[in-house]
This record gives sequence, C-alpha cells and structure tokens, in this order.
Amino acid sequence: MNGKLIESPHSTLIGHRLGLVSVVGLWGFYFAVVTLRAAVMAYPGQSEMLVYRVVVTAAAIGLTFLLYLFLERFADRPLRWRIPIAFAAALPIAALIAGINLYIFEISDPLGLFKGDEWSEQRELIEEFRALDPLALWRGFAESVMGRYFVVIAWALLYMALGYAQIVRRAERRAAIFAQEAQTAQLRALRYQVNPHFLFNTLNVLSSLVMRDRQDEAEKMILNLSTFYRTSLTAEPADDVSLEEEIRLQRLYLDIEAVRFPERLLVDISIPKSLNSCCVPALILQPVVENAIKYGVSRVRRPVKVSIQAREENGKLIITVTDDGDPLPADAPHGTGVGLNNVYERLDARYGEESNVSWGPRPEGGFGVTIEMPINRESC
Repeated sequence: MNGKLIESPHSTLIGHRLGLVSVVGLWGFYFAVVTLRAAVMAYPGQSEMLVYRVVVTAAAIGLTFLLYLFLERFADRPLRWRIPIAFAAALPIAALIAGINLYIFEISDPLGLFKGDEWSEQRELIEEFRALDPLALWRGFAESVMGRYFVVIAWALLYMALGYAQIVRRAERRAAIFAQEAQTAQLRALRYQVNPHFLFNTLNVLSSLVMRDRQDEAEKMILNLSTFYRTSLTAEPADDVSLEEEIRLQRLYLDIEAVRFPERLLVDISIPKSLNSCCVPALILQPVVENAIKYGVSRVRRPVKVSIQAREENGKLIITVTDDGDPLPADAPHGTGVGLNNVYERLDARYGEESNVSWGPRPEGGFGVTIEMPINRESC
C-alpha cells in the first residue's frame, strides 16, 4: 500500500500554520473594527488607546492559540465531542481576555491615558455609577466576557469548519490513492491473463523439437519464449512502451507460433516510422494477436495471413489486427472471452471514453480488430 496513506495518530487537524493564521486573522479583524469604531466616535487619546488595544489583541491571539493547541488534542475525537469541548474551553479564554482588557484599560492604565483632563467628566460619571451599584465593575466585566466569548466561539466554529474541510480533503486524497491502487490491481490482473494454452502448446512443440533433435530451432524458441515472458510478467502493469517495442514483442510471439504452424502462419506488419515512438500500454496487442492465431490459423489447414497495421487519424493512434481465416460458425463468437475483453477493459481503465476497441468479421473474409487510443509520445 502506498506509504502516503499512513498518518501519524498525533497529526494536527488543520496544522499549526493554518491555526495561527486563523487566530491572527480573526483577532486582527476584531482589532480593525474596534479601532475604526473609536475613530468614528472621536474618542480622545487615540494613539494611547491604540497601544492598549495592541497589547490586549496580542494577549487575545496568544490565549486563543493556546485554545487551538488544546483543541488539537481532541482532533481524533468525533465532532459531537469536539463541539461541546470547544464551547466549554472558550469560556475561560474569553474571561482571561476580558480580564486583561479590564486591567489594562480600567485598573492599571499604565500610560495614564484616562487620568487626563479630557477624561475627567467620564471618570466622574463612572465613579458615581459604581457608587450606586457596587457590582457595576463586575457586571461590566461579565458583559465584556460574553462579548469576547462570542468572538472566541466564532473562531472555534471557523476552526471546526477548517478542520472538516481538511478531513474531506484527506478523505479525497485517500480515495484517490485507493482508486489508483485499485486501477493498478485491475491492470495487473488483466495483464496476467495470458492464455495458458499458449504456454502448454509451446512446451509441447519444444518437446517435439527436442525429440526430433532439432536443437537449433528448440534453442531459438526457448530464447524467444524467455524474452516474451520476462517482458510480460516483470514490467509494471501501468507502464507504457513504444509502439516499436510492442511490435518487437509481437514478432517474438509470432516467431514462437510460427514453429507450431510453419506452413500456415504468414505475417504482415506495416507500421509507419513516424508512429514507432508512440506510447501504448505494454502487451496491449498480445491478446489480439493470440486471438488471431487461435481462431484464424489453428482452425484451418491452409496458409492464413495475420496483419498488424497502424495509422494516425484525428489525433488518435489506430491499430488494426486482421486475419484472413475462415469464418466462424454463428454459435462460436470470435474472441468474446478473455482476449478482446481484456484489451477493452485495459484501455477503458486507462483512457476511458478516449479509447475504443471494435471487432467483427471482415467483408473480404477473416476477422479484424481495431484499437483506438490517444496519441502519446511522452510517457514511455
């Protein structure tokens, strides 16, 4: 299985970088809104208030990022658990932010901003109000906590949304990897569906050649067979080869079959040089050529020509494999088993609607198969 599927159980839900960006973005927006409001209301001491506001905002960013780190510990929990945890954890964070705001603006006033004459009237009103209501300070604090709580909750909901988006993206990546693995497995299975009768018949012919002391022919056949199976069983199923290499492999196959049918098998291969570099799925022609041998050559006692031709048409590579053997009986359809379906399924898995495979009897006799696929000269 692809190593990319393995994820650490301690991996973050959205990542520290995105978490920090989301926190800074939210509190930055809050800072801008509050600053704009103060400017519109024409509050005195704007520069000093801006300093206080920067300190409180920085503290809010730090505390909210701590909340993010805390929530990340529950990243592997179901959403029904993470939402109430986030709502509960947001309350003390909001209280701490409101407390820092209260201390900076109303209790400490480190720059003496609210001690100037321009604030004297406001200070008197606040002191009178607090004298009438001893709990006024705490009521104001509670109101500030609720205001900050809704801001923190807004971030928590943003965090949940970003986390859900990350989960969806990860699921999509896993699904894509699984789909790719499934397609590769399908291609591999189709590639390995080489007709065992070919191997059995070849071994029988080899046995006959050895028994008749035709060692040179037997040695050549063994070498061809070894090369053919080495290529067909060791290459990756999703790999492409040049059309020239694919034709070379089919020549090996036909040379092996020519030993079985020395008087009956005629071969005609016509491939323009301009198409030799075109990329095709490895051994895509083998089932088709095997089909022609099985149904066109082996059934008759006369010479049968197997032809392989290629051309370029409308940006497509068109390959035809034909034989001029005798027609098959109506109750014996030509190549509806592993052979032609194998080719169709491989091309469909690889190219989808951009490819096509058609087959049927030829008007002049025999049988023909036409393969269409996109022209590609770059991936092999």
